[in-house]
Amino acid sequence: MGHKRRKAKSSDARHAGPTRGRHVSLEGVLRVARPGSAVVETAEGSFVVARSGLNGGMDGDVATVELVRRGPGDPKAVVRSVVARATTSFVGTFGVAGPLGAVVPLDERVSNDFFVLPTDASPARLGVREGDVVVARILTYPSRREEGVVTLERRLGASNSLDLPIERVIASHGLRTTFPDRVLAEAERIEACVEATLAAQPMRRDLREIPCVTVDPVDARDFDDAVSCERTPEGGYVLGVHIADVTQYVPRASAVDVEACQRTCSAYLVDRVIPMLPERLSNDVCSLRPGEDRLAMSVLVRLDSAGNVLEATACASAIRSRARLDYGTVGEVLSGRRDASALACEADVSCEDVAKMLGGLDELARLRTRARAKRGAIDFEGVEPKVTLDGGGVPTGVTVRRKTAATSLVEEAMLVANEAVAQMLAEHEAPCAFRVHEQPAPESLFATLPVLRELELLHPGDAERLHAGDPRAIQAVIARAKGTSAEVLASTLLLRAMKRAVYKPANEGHYALGASAYCHFTSPIRRYPDVTVHRALKRLLGVPVPCQRDGRGASGASAQGRRARELSSKMLQRDWREVRRLLPQLCRTCSEMEREADAAARESQAVKMAELYAARIGESFSGVVSGCERFGLFVRLDDTCAEGLLPTRSLGEEWFAYDEGTLSLTGEASGKCWGIGMRVAVTVAGCNPARGQIDFTLAGGPRGRRGTAGGRKD
Repeated sequence: MGHKRRKAKSSDARHAGPTRGRHVSLEGVLRVARPGSAVVETAEGSFVVARSGLNGGMDGDVATVELVRRGPGDPKAVVRSVVARATTSFVGTFGVAGPLGAVVPLDERVSNDFFVLPTDASPARLGVREGDVVVARILTYPSRREEGVVTLERRLGASNSLDLPIERVIASHGLRTTFPDRVLAEAERIEACVEATLAAQPMRRDLREIPCVTVDPVDARDFDDAVSCERTPEGGYVLGVHIADVTQYVPRASAVDVEACQRTCSAYLVDRVIPMLPERLSNDVCSLRPGEDRLAMSVLVRLDSAGNVLEATACASAIRSRARLDYGTVGEVLSGRRDASALACEADVSCEDVAKMLGGLDELARLRTRARAKRGAIDFEGVEPKVTLDGGGVPTGVTVRRKTAATSLVEEAMLVANEAVAQMLAEHEAPCAFRVHEQPAPESLFATLPVLRELELLHPGDAERLHAGDPRAIQAVIARAKGTSAEVLASTLLLRAMKRAVYKPANEGHYALGASAYCHFTSPIRRYPDVTVHRALKRLLGVPVPCQRDGRGASGASAQGRRARELSSKMLQRDWREVRRLLPQLCRTCSEMEREADAAARESQAVKMAELYAARIGESFSGVVSGCERFGLFVRLDDTCAEGLLPTRSLGEEWFAYDEGTLSLTGEASGKCWGIGMRVAVTVAGCNPARGQIDFTLAGGPRGRRGTAGGRKD
């Protein structure tokens, strides 16, 4: 962003020159973060939109803007016209305004209310009443001269029967909650057809005799990956990773595929899953349920006794899972707290044999963790709080998911498979969405050095190596900080220096994993990039890739005994050219929607966490400072990992200076320093569930006047 902004400033200076009154016109995409906060992304860089400068523009719109300089600092953008609209419908609350109907969007980024004309019969036809939540389709967009007009497409329910804070989260992130009828109808026609597909595809291997199992959270409903493992006579391992063959059932350009491409991923909210694929596929035909034959894409990897990969092969397959296992039970069996009978396997496999296989996977996971660390992989350990709800959506408690032996054996197996497939595709320059994590910018790492030095986490030579991006230097700092009071601060600083992993149409490696090539292959039920990887892998293997437009359907052809046709060389080349043309934009969309789904998941958890603590106002808890801003400290509670704000006004009767480099607040009179990693005792002062906010005060501490929290930057 910094580079873009510098480029934008020089560009503006070049166009405007010394004539400060001259306006520069650009075209870009509007990104609205919240009311009053928006940027426009242009080829010249990103610019902040001036207050009241949207002029009817909405998030995602392509707009023409003018850059206006009003005093010192960067120019501000003002929307002059909207070239293309991104939002065509939205969720809102219906009301009556005289002869008109009115719809107030739940998405707070949409600052305008919309009206329903008196001649519009949709409210009466749908039985909509005052206060109902509806889906509205925009007929006329708001402008400086007129209000926006909508018609109602669907009634979602009365506001008191819906969880409005969660509905607001969904609306704010543009998540699609319902499937079009044509998509559902197409999905309902799909059958598994395992035997027919095996007969029609001689290159597909029958691996149903290999005992494989699924290991997932206890509340999982879609099972898209299964694992198997056996020891070799040489003391090594043969690891099998078997992934649901979604692309056999979802032809490219079909209705299901187009919808999945628009969603790009499933969103896992606190109270629901918003799936990428209809349930007919995600929870039935493509789900690797125990005791049922399923089509898969399998990767078989030979590793030596030290966990090093010797050879990897991939194939289209048919498999049969022998057990649906959960992390908790597997962990207890691995630790010896429960015996093998707890695994509840299918009748045709011994629970003792499955337990032995899990033991082998556990051994392999430990070996792979060491092997990855040796090559420079960086592991930031974290925790994941999950609010538990009763049948009515009321929070009842919190479970904190941490990395365990059970989660590690699955994670390491998936990493091996993803990396093996990425290597195959990269070698052939196959068009697909690679997962890319770039090396952090040197200036970002350099900014961490003063604090890490003060924490005494740097040994001789570490500063130079860390500044150069040597992952082993980062590993060393994390290892030294582990278990100390500096752990949270050191991890936070280094995480902030990292770039975010994204999808790209070409392999550029994965810095944090220390992998020369990496992709997502293991979750095609819930991630569209995995779908592109499966199709690319099938093309390499000579496996038919169904495409709606050339008449090659999914399971229907197999169900009626029609053999799938092999792609001719000419058709293959044409297909790959088209995929290459579409991939750059698809990768950008997948990266953006991944961020939206992740943010929605976090916000939905925050809503229910705030509801939980609303019943505990006045109670005190211990925690650790997890973040610092000018306006206060974020504190994470020990037991539940709930996070709330301890505002600056609660720290004492003085002014506080904010230091961005050390992420700390210092009292200008007392010299008292508050920063990340400090342990504090706090009292719940208030909660705003609609915003997902918890407010703290110091337990037994002073309540002073509000400080500026940043009168100067030290």
